[in-house]
Order: sequence, then C-alpha cells, then structure tokens
Amino acid sequence: MKDELRTRIDEILHYVWDPIGVSPSPAARDEYRSYAGKIEELLRGGADLNKIQNHLLTLESSSMGIESCSTAKAAAKALIDWRDYLLGLD
Repeated sequence: MKDELRTRIDEILHYVWDPIGVSPSPAARDEYRSYAGKIEELLRGGADLNKIQNHLLTLESSSMGIESCSTAKAAAKALIDWRDYLLGLD
C-alpha cells in the first residue's frame, strides 16, 4: 500500500500539479519526486485539503521561486482522494 500511495503522489505532482510545466517531457519525469516524501507524511498524518494545498503553494514560492500555481488546489484534492481511497477512508 505504501508503494501505491507513493506512486500516486508522484503521478499527481507530475501530471496534475506541474507548476513549472514539465509534464510533456519524459526527461523531466522525476522533477517533483523529491517532494513526495513530505507529502506522503502529511497525507498519512491526516492533513486536510487546505494543509496540502498550502504545502504545495509554499513549495512553489520558496523552493521554485514562482507565483502561485492555479493547479495546487486540484492537485491537493487528487492527493486527498487517492489517500482516502487507498487507505479505505472514503
């Protein structure tokens, strides 16, 4: 189950969140992978939509130096939905 959740996190970060627009490039497939561990920790700790969204927005501004991304909320929602589904919380 842990590997499944980590896979979904990685996919959501790459294909849904993608604040710097690299998802079309196969060479950039691992661009956001370093963020997955902390996000998994937040999800397993019961973080809600706002907490996950705020974490993504903080990553955008502090780690990437970019303005707020319009996909952060959709990505946070998908992350919560997958967590709930995989952990039987839905």
